[in-house]
Amino acid sequence: MTTKETLSIHQPEDILGYIPHLLGYWPEDSLVAITMQGKMLGAALRVDLPARASNRMLADFAEHVLHYLAADTLADGVVLALYTGDGWEDGMVVTKTLPLLAELQETLGHADLPVRDAWLVGPEYWRGAFCFDQECCPAPGLPIERIRNSRLSAEMVYRGSTIGASPRSKQNPPVPGRPGALDPAVSEAESDFAQRMRTSRRSGRCLDAVLAVWRQVLDNARIRPDSETVDLLTPQLAGFLRSTLAVPGWRDAVMIMAAAGTGSAKAGAAAFGLCSSDDGSEPLPFDAGELALPPTDTHEGAGAALESNGMLSIYAYADILLGIEPAIPDWGQLDALQRVLSYLYVQGEMGEIAAAALTLQGWIAWCKGSGSSAHACLMHANSASPGYRLAALLDEILGHGSICDWASRPESAWGTYKGSLR
Repeated sequence: MTTKETLSIHQPEDILGYIPHLLGYWPEDSLVAITMQGKMLGAALRVDLPARASNRMLADFAEHVLHYLAADTLADGVVLALYTGDGWEDGMVVTKTLPLLAELQETLGHADLPVRDAWLVGPEYWRGAFCFDQECCPAPGLPIERIRNSRLSAEMVYRGSTIGASPRSKQNPPVPGRPGALDPAVSEAESDFAQRMRTSRRSGRCLDAVLAVWRQVLDNARIRPDSETVDLLTPQLAGFLRSTLAVPGWRDAVMIMAAAGTGSAKAGAAAFGLCSSDDGSEPLPFDAGELALPPTDTHEGAGAALESNGMLSIYAYADILLGIEPAIPDWGQLDALQRVLSYLYVQGEMGEIAAAALTLQGWIAWCKGSGSSAHACLMHANSASPGYRLAALLDEILGHGSICDWASRPESAWGTYKGSLR
């Protein structure tokens, strides 16, 4: 992990301006709850607003929110941001949201997580949920541009953070991939490598070589912006990477390696019988030299540094898939993998490679705490390859409202890696 950066907040607009950068999109019909540890912001939770406002529904909703926020055992308070488009035109937004906020205040307060402040955010205006001062919160509210142009939002943009389309957007659905058509040179290289590696899918030596290539690509991509990441992927290299995604055992190993290191990836593949030992007599079906890999950067990820010191623990595939182990994943590698996958996938593409790239991106989004983005990726994966097994498995997990354990703890959350607030 990198050393945590500290971002200072001075007013509500800073917190509200940070939330879309944390989630990767501007929430709609959502509650965003963020725990506090003194003056520090901790874990963040985004959930859809309840469909109905019955007493039972509101109570269950508040208990659901408490269940996840309670994972931050050091928290001593909560701030809430309620995103809704209802009630702004008739001036009833405060009245309409009061029952939900009151239920949250009572439930969280009884658990020693008092609500320190809350804000209502609409398409054009925002205001304090508990403020009735016309000078502070005039009707219908303050212009939304004050959030979009806040000091902290501008700082996040300067640091390279971007805000994408909402997963609920119908006019601009977020498809994490490149527009246009697949480069014929990439397609040709993909077919060539797939044919050459067809009989080596269970080879332990070949798995080692595949992971070594992916590791070098991710190590170089993690410290570069998107534009330079694209430059790393020649048609030959892009075709090779795409061909490996078509092999479930290699696909899974790449995912596990990014989160927990090569040791866990190789041990898990062996445990599930996805690879066998080789006597070294058979040559590898490819040579790293023909891929025109960029020189390895001196930078090492958390997993690489631990492995080089012989200190890396081996974690079970299931624990990594569910975001339980390791205690803190290698966010730098996971983010690099997500960006590389978004380049390898072409929007509207069909087939198993498209489904694999979308599914892995969906899993990483879930690990980051963005359930809506994860669900959108998995929906696209199922459209690309109906019945795709890994997408179906992950969609079942997400369908039960599960929140990744990494995302629920401030010390391991993606937001902590990106920078904490005070």
